[in-house]
Amino acid sequence: MKVLVPVKRVVDYNVKVRVKSDGTGVDIANVKMSMNPFDEIAVEEAVRLKEKGVVTEIVAVSAGVAQCQETLRTAMAIGADRAILIETAEELQPLAVAKLLKAVADKEQPQLVIMGKQAIDDDANQTGQMLAALAGWSQATFASEVTVADGKATVKREIDGGLETLNVQLPAVITTDLRLNEPRYVTLPNIMKAKKKQLDTMTPADLGVDVAPRLKTLKVAEPPVRGAGIKVPDVATLVDKLKNEAKVI
Repeated sequence: MKVLVPVKRVVDYNVKVRVKSDGTGVDIANVKMSMNPFDEIAVEEAVRLKEKGVVTEIVAVSAGVAQCQETLRTAMAIGADRAILIETAEELQPLAVAKLLKAVADKEQPQLVIMGKQAIDDDANQTGQMLAALAGWSQATFASEVTVADGKATVKREIDGGLETLNVQLPAVITTDLRLNEPRYVTLPNIMKAKKKQLDTMTPADLGVDVAPRLKTLKVAEPPVRGAGIKVPDVATLVDKLKNEAKVI
């Protein structure tokens, strides 16, 4: 069984992002970039399924600038067999990414797509659902446990009321939650091996997909600074301030 694992290059989660002075976006110049943490979990899960003998090939795919090759090499160091880069300098929005992944899926014919539930830069949480809709595949989102057998995937997912278990027919799209697994540490020998693995490059035009943005960002701004708290001498003063100043009671 072949598994397709989309990965995204984002600002590292340890970096404090800064908004550009003109408010057009986030400043990523000279900022550490890395694989989206949810996508790293997806790669790890695909590798674990391969180690169990369920999966035979893992194909990592990314869309974006040429530097996304570094992210794909990381995916291959974790355990992906080969990678595909859809190279473009366009701003890619969720629908465009879903269409690109649909085109790659049509070409590669995977039985399963495992991907992060969202990216930590735009937090859209849309691409997986859109891909499943475009492909007409089953979908199971926010997976905290995945089992694949007999042409079906059993997925446990966390909901407000507890845990929900879904059985989906393959082919399917599964999006990963944080509690699905703990990604392994990438060792130096595996990093060296990843440099020799196959990495194919194509463009959206090669796939016949229009990735022109359909949404326009008007302004990006940092959240307002929170005001300092105050100490009150007694409960009566606290209640008075909550009632007359904050007006929450």
